[in-house]
Amino acid sequence: MSVGLGFEPDKVLYASDYFQQLYDWAVVLVKKGLAYVDFSSPEEIATQKGSPTVPGTPNQYRNTSPEENLALFERMKNGEYPDGHCVLRAKIDLASPNMHLRDPYLYRIKHAHHHRTGDKWCIYPMYDWAHGQSDSIEQITHSVCTLEFIPHRALYDWCIEQLGIYPSRQYEFARLNLNYTVMSKRKLLQLVNEGHVRGWDDPRMPTISAMRRRGFTPESIREFAKRVGVAKRENIIDVGLLEFCIREDLNKRALRRFAVLRPLKVVVTNYPEGQVEWLETENNPEDPGTGTRNLAFSRELYIEQDDFMENPPPKYFRLYPGGMVRLKSAYIIECTSVAKDAAGNITEVHCRYVPESRSGQDTSGLKVKGVVHWLSAAHAQVAEVRLYDRLFQVEDPAAEDDFKQSINPHSLEVVETALVEPALLETTAGEHFQFTRLGYFCTDTDSAPGKPVFNRTVTLKDAWAKEVKKQG
Repeated sequence: MSVGLGFEPDKVLYASDYFQQLYDWAVVLVKKGLAYVDFSSPEEIATQKGSPTVPGTPNQYRNTSPEENLALFERMKNGEYPDGHCVLRAKIDLASPNMHLRDPYLYRIKHAHHHRTGDKWCIYPMYDWAHGQSDSIEQITHSVCTLEFIPHRALYDWCIEQLGIYPSRQYEFARLNLNYTVMSKRKLLQLVNEGHVRGWDDPRMPTISAMRRRGFTPESIREFAKRVGVAKRENIIDVGLLEFCIREDLNKRALRRFAVLRPLKVVVTNYPEGQVEWLETENNPEDPGTGTRNLAFSRELYIEQDDFMENPPPKYFRLYPGGMVRLKSAYIIECTSVAKDAAGNITEVHCRYVPESRSGQDTSGLKVKGVVHWLSAAHAQVAEVRLYDRLFQVEDPAAEDDFKQSINPHSLEVVETALVEPALLETTAGEHFQFTRLGYFCTDTDSAPGKPVFNRTVTLKDAWAKEVKKQG
């Protein structure tokens, strides 16, 4: 990560310009006698470098003249040598206690098509060479790296000093590690290549593209980073803090909508057949400026299966035979009977409604503790809902012998026949909603006209922590 202060946008270069500038600067080092072309094998170079306690030994290529090295480097650039035939190395100090200063590689040969520059280049700069120079090109003041780059800083500074270019500085801080996931690019690549996830933007991944697709907002991520801060000590941050930040943000901005993931039919037996009543409900109680919308109420409704129990435990405040609940923004209903199929499964719940209990106009005098959401059966629309959870079952999967063995088999549940209110048919990818009582969701890029797909960003409460505590 690099942070530029006072950066001028017109100084941004295209990839081809970067390659040319880095090459030109490498030529400067060659002319100064500070870089040379080495034809030794990688194994020979590793041996010649010595060890942290044993100084390295120079080979016959180290004293080649600048003029000859310049010609050889030009031949490397022109593609006259095959892959791995030789490398360009900096000429620094083979006795340095810092192994990164013992004549490190600057360029290697690789005849490979580049996605931006095509086949123009067959030599590519090594990371330690490109890092400081790229920062200097963009006038980066603070190049922020993780702690493992501390020994690289001396080479970063040496290259800039020898070239006399804009003095970018490298600063090291602890890596941000989240529990219940892995942050290593190598491990993430395994997850993608082996099909454990659907790609780099799979909403279970810790990548920016994945977090965007899942519904995390830039504001929530910035707030998370602010709360975590920076440190010099490695630690693992609870992903629950990130989830708290997105809940706080979406609670203020997300429009409320009704959705029923696992429908159970409710027949309001004393409501007139064929009658439709439009009831007003708020779009977001946290933001009165979002206004209200109307929902259709009719004789046949759907509620969540979890909102009914035939034989409820104590302190169960949802619907059960003889029990009452309020349908949010609608009426109080009382369960009078149930209908079952041949296998004994409940297929319908029969209720009566209290006409005097309409929300905002309630004169019934009844007090009920339970409130459930609902949808009119005739108006509900089908949608696909993807319920995402944590990708791993253990807090620190990277510490496991095989991190893939701890993948959570329930990290994704796809509900293909969820029901939603009609307003959710016309949404665009990235829109945020709170599905009342269910969680925060956003429209996925897989959505098509009339076939919306929604990703669960986060539940309304930290259900995972509660489950872990219960198991412990």
